[in-house]
Amino acid sequence: MRAPFVVPGPTGVAIRARLRVSPADAAVLTAVGTFLGSLVSRDLAARCRQGTGSDAACWAARKRELTGLSSARWAGSVTKAVDDQWALARRGQAAETGRLRGQIDRIAARLARPLGAKAAKGAGLPRGYATRAEWHAKSRRLHALRARLAVVEAEWAAGHVSVVRGGRKLARLRHHVDKAGLSRETWRARWRSARMFLAADGETGKRWGNETIRVTEAGQLSLRLPGALTHLANAPHGRYVLDAEVTFTHRAGEWNDRIAANRSVAYRIHHDVQRGRWYLTASWKRPPVAVLPLRAALNRGVVAVDMNDDHLAAWYLDVHGNPVGAPRRWFYDLSGSAEHRDAQIRHALTRLLHYTGRCGAAAIAIEDLAFTEGASRERYGRNKRLRRLLSRFPTDRLRRRLVAMAAERHVAIVAVDPAYTSRWGAQHWQRPLSTGTRRITRHDAAAVAIGRRALGQPVRRRTAPPPHDRRDRAGHRTVQTGPEARGREGPRPRPSDRGHDPCRPGAT
Repeated sequence: MRAPFVVPGPTGVAIRARLRVSPADAAVLTAVGTFLGSLVSRDLAARCRQGTGSDAACWAARKRELTGLSSARWAGSVTKAVDDQWALARRGQAAETGRLRGQIDRIAARLARPLGAKAAKGAGLPRGYATRAEWHAKSRRLHALRARLAVVEAEWAAGHVSVVRGGRKLARLRHHVDKAGLSRETWRARWRSARMFLAADGETGKRWGNETIRVTEAGQLSLRLPGALTHLANAPHGRYVLDAEVTFTHRAGEWNDRIAANRSVAYRIHHDVQRGRWYLTASWKRPPVAVLPLRAALNRGVVAVDMNDDHLAAWYLDVHGNPVGAPRRWFYDLSGSAEHRDAQIRHALTRLLHYTGRCGAAAIAIEDLAFTEGASRERYGRNKRLRRLLSRFPTDRLRRRLVAMAAERHVAIVAVDPAYTSRWGAQHWQRPLSTGTRRITRHDAAAVAIGRRALGQPVRRRTAPPPHDRRDRAGHRTVQTGPEARGREGPRPRPSDRGHDPCRPGAT
């Protein structure tokens, strides 16, 4: 079982502001974004042709070709974005290879078992398929997966990647615009907007931290036009100043301090066609924050959280692992649009952080959940409801959002091994913590198990006191195992199976 650890904080910051542009400004931004987007497409095609044989000389040649069409800084931003896109596609290939190999191994192991055979966990053998028809269907599936794996491995060896500028999902939507309730014109507008490029990296030492897209302290936004579009300039040195003013409401003080000191700030301008709005996103790197030692983070107790499909179950535990007060639950709804889901998650995490501050704790304990291997039938059985729950459960989004929000309040996030927290929590804590007026759920008990594991305490409780009195006449209560005891978090054996008990009086 993995030991608890403190999750590192975020290393970057991104803020966004709406641009209330005029028709003239929108026309210029569209022209610049479309022109730079064509350069990105051209450079991406060249980078994909180079494959794994690209080096510094190839990058310099690509940048020189783009500099003559735009400028040196725009060429640097384009080549960096293209290299990042190619590297992302390569990482996607590696992840796809691992996923396919995992599915092939699981299906092959089950095909090797007899029909209807039960799983043998001690020997590491999976269960067999239930019927001959299922076995035959899975054997055909195995051949299809092996063929797909051969194609992916060949592309990886050759350095070929598959990239769709604008998004593969939006490209496929072109053939189903009627079902999606869109018109051809609307789809084309979204496609052109997704393929535009208006992003510039910052430069420390330059005025206001960025020479290409510049935002002054007064909120004036201007950008350096490419060489082919300098006739659109309305300011000296080939620049275009927008009529819209930039006003950041979130982290405005931190952003103002950076541009006042001429520290680098990267900007990106994008157009939301569905809303008909333009936005400016500013981002910069933060200095790495030293991770607190685990013991220092837990010196005031911990708020343990059990993440579920529709709510967060939390409970505050003191330094000794005892639940204090009553459990708390914050519900959220993950149906609807992505903006609605994100708002629901953010609201629930905000209430969690407020509760942590009221408790006086400096750490939040969560399970180190990933679900990176998918929710296939071979892994989770025929329970379709469980597989759907795992597929839509936003584990990565919840964790990243919680880490970013907790860092602003100087709250540490402690990740623990998720093994058996729900089962052992319900076994050892659900009934003892329930009263006539307070009903403890399985998720509340799981939160207690998570918190005790983060504090280094065993999940299981001590046995009940002796039946007669608290003296030694009926025998001591069973001693709680220490943190160093092997198997201390396993299920407690039944009294008839204990055999020799060294804690019993008179035992030798």
